[in-house]
Amino acid sequence: MVAFIFSQLAGLFRRILVARLFGASIELDAFIAANRVSETLFNLIAGGALGSAFIPIYSSFLVKGDNKSAWKLASSIGNLVTLILTLLAIVTFIFSPQIVKYALAPGLASDPNLFQLTIQLLRIQLVSSILFGISGLMMGILNSHQVFLVPALTPAMYQVGMIIGVYLFSPHLGIYGLAWGVVLGAFLHLLLQIPSIFKKVKKYSFSFGFGNQDVGQVIKLMIPRLLGVAVVQLNFWVNSALATNMTAGSLVGIDYGFSLMLMAQAIIAQSAATAMMPTLTSQFALGKINEVRDSLAKTLRGVLLLSVPASVGLIIMAKPLITFLYQRGNFTSHSTDLVAWALIWYSTGLIGHSLVEILARAFYSLHNTRTPVTIGIIAMLLNVVLSFSLSALFSKVGWMPHGGLALANSIATLLEAITLLFFIRLRLNGLNFQWILKGFFQFLFASACMGFIILSLFSILGGKQVWLVLLSGLLSGGGSYLIIIVLMKNPELISIYRVLKEKFRG
Repeated sequence: MVAFIFSQLAGLFRRILVARLFGASIELDAFIAANRVSETLFNLIAGGALGSAFIPIYSSFLVKGDNKSAWKLASSIGNLVTLILTLLAIVTFIFSPQIVKYALAPGLASDPNLFQLTIQLLRIQLVSSILFGISGLMMGILNSHQVFLVPALTPAMYQVGMIIGVYLFSPHLGIYGLAWGVVLGAFLHLLLQIPSIFKKVKKYSFSFGFGNQDVGQVIKLMIPRLLGVAVVQLNFWVNSALATNMTAGSLVGIDYGFSLMLMAQAIIAQSAATAMMPTLTSQFALGKINEVRDSLAKTLRGVLLLSVPASVGLIIMAKPLITFLYQRGNFTSHSTDLVAWALIWYSTGLIGHSLVEILARAFYSLHNTRTPVTIGIIAMLLNVVLSFSLSALFSKVGWMPHGGLALANSIATLLEAITLLFFIRLRLNGLNFQWILKGFFQFLFASACMGFIILSLFSILGGKQVWLVLLSGLLSGGGSYLIIIVLMKNPELISIYRVLKEKFRG
């Protein structure tokens, strides 16, 4: 979690620098749209889709002590990932004008200069998808070996590359410098893991694994997840296409707002899910279903403990937070309004996003990708439908329409989380659901009290400097929530106290 926090802070620092230099400009809209392609290629082949299929099979070999089969599998998958991503990058390079015009950013295609800019930015960043593919597989290997710190730090290396792009490249190359920073960041993302991989690697093979049943099993598990990721990426593409037809800077608004919500989600849920998945996989491989059920229930409560107050806090403090972080240089008060509006509506879905992260990984640990992927596909298709309808509704009532895109995502994700929770209970024959629900209502009550205290404080501090307002809200809100939870004798806090006490004693 500490590593995730560091990586998210690095990403926040990068976005602050980019906001100061480019503001919520149409050029930054073009960069964000172009970056969507390499991000899609990575996620389709080597992101969550590969990790969720590869880790369970690879970990099952490790827990049985069959290192030879494990590394034979890792080698074959690595070779296949590199080949497929390279071919896809070449095809994308050739057809990039059509991709930008008809799918990615039709709103930018009407301006010849912006159209060419988006194409060029897209082509520069394509090599990053290949580098990320190799690095993504390394992350899965290291996590399976219970190595979490180095993989968790790799996103920070990506942000370092982009920061270098802003500082060193952009003063001479403009927005192109940011694109080259993406490529450098992808290389650093890969480079950081190489020493750790060399310590674990046994024997690398240059075979593609044709005829290997284990490779076939990974592909079999990956296909449903691949469809799910494709639908999620389709939703991002739809949002990008819709946002490029709205007010200039709307795409920056939803990108920055979504990134801040994801920052909280990564710290709270991704860190827990990353550490949980190999444990659940091992427990399931050994047939310890009761332990799987117990581990998952505790993880869900722990995530709710943090995500509920984080959601309330981000909604209430959205505008002062954006003002404090970004409003300087070319990032104006109008830019703040664009991002804060998106953040408010995205934050309503933070709890749903956090639960989905945990529940989906739980299914993958049980070698079941079909159920979460099917539910995810339905949820994201609903998201697409809601994106059109809610953005139109927001526009009709005089609200900034990109807020409707954010709300659509939140509603669809919350429904996805509820459905996943229902089916995982069936799969495990129970999940101590009453205990989880009791915790949720406790956290909701404490968060409501926290929100009332923050709003009361904001009414008193009306015209004060934004840093003082924000700091006062964080301290009073966090402090009041902690006090209420302590008074409730929360078991998660007691467990954390015992762990820390044991660590310091050691």
